[in-house]
Order: sequence, then structure tokens, then C-alpha cells
Amino acid sequence: MANTPQARKRVRQAVKARTRNSAQKSNFRSSIKKVLKSLAEKNKDQSNANFKEAMSIMDKLVIKGLIHKNKAARHKSRLNKHIQKLS
Repeated sequence: MANTPQARKRVRQAVKARTRNSAQKSNFRSSIKKVLKSLAEKNKDQSNANFKEAMSIMDKLVIKGLIHKNKAARHKSRLNKHIQKLS
């Protein structure tokens, strides 16, 4: 247990940050699933719209340091490859 006031505050801050970060990562995974679902339905227009939204979410997470830039690039590349195969 934290004994100093500073340590107690850091615990409170860590809890807030952890919940915020986990929510944002969950949103990231959900956006990828939306793209994959529209790809499974062979809906190119919807796939492109979902892909743009997912790219935006990925870029924001990279800036915030929640995911590595190469992880975001890998996901973007793979999703884009699947979308290109639809045409």
C-alpha cells in the first residue's frame, strides 16, 4: 500500500490511465473487427469507410504511445491488402 501522499496520488492516476488506455485499445480492436466484418460481406465501400476510421484510431494510439508505430503500420498494410483484393 502506498504510504506517502505522492504515492497515493500516483496510484489514483495510474488507475485512471489504465482504464482510459484499455478503453482506447478495445476501441482499436473493435475498429479492426468492423473492417474484417465488412470484408467478409464483400462490401468494398463499407470496408473503405471502416478502414479510414480504423487508420485514424491507430494513428491516434501511436501518437499517445499506446501501440508501436510498426504495429499500426502492419495492421494498416494487411487490412489494405485485403481491401485491394476485393476489386
